[in-house]
Amino acid sequence: MYQLLTYGGCARLSKAVAAVLTLAAPAAADELEILALGDSLIQGYGLMAEEGFVPQMQEWLTEQGHAVTLINGGVSGDTTAGGLARVAWSLSPEVDAMIVALGGNDVLRGIDPGVARANLDGILKVAAEQDLPVLLVPMRAPGNYGPDYKAAFDGMYAELAAEHGALESPAFFDILLPEGGDPGQVSDLMQGDGIHPNAEGVAQIVEGIGPHVERLIAAVEGAS
Repeated sequence: MYQLLTYGGCARLSKAVAAVLTLAAPAAADELEILALGDSLIQGYGLMAEEGFVPQMQEWLTEQGHAVTLINGGVSGDTTAGGLARVAWSLSPEVDAMIVALGGNDVLRGIDPGVARANLDGILKVAAEQDLPVLLVPMRAPGNYGPDYKAAFDGMYAELAAEHGALESPAFFDILLPEGGDPGQVSDLMQGDGIHPNAEGVAQIVEGIGPHVERLIAAVEGAS
């Protein structure tokens, strides 16, 4: 999660993917715009352009009949502090809702869960100031930091969702590991680094999180 990705070669982009990557292009008048704020798991590290979380989720939502533009706000190596630092200017006036998937790099760096919690709280406050519905996608801490660290880190997402009235999806990797555990246990769905999902892993994660993005869309439509 610590290295910016430079894509090489030419990838054939679908119309849905091109819409995601061409951020300057205006969305259709009846389309919702959703910002996906995250790290390399959102950005698409190690994958072809059309294989990342955002383009696959965009395609999934289109197949469900939703007129939505999903904006890729993933930055490789970003922590919750990085997300807080850029969330205000990332939320352009056209954005209708936000997905927040941050915390994985905080765990890798051993950042105090209290610090990560405060940063996520700040991100949710910025969204509240703009009356934007939010879907919070949790990350999970491994057990090697001890049970207290894991309990504090894993528990903060549900607490923050309740405090701010945000929606919550299953944890990012819980889709692949329903019983929890090391992503290395599903090596066929992971890239060689054991940290990032491959294209098939992303597809399964999209299938699991997609219905919760639909809940986010319904929240936007219900508020309008």
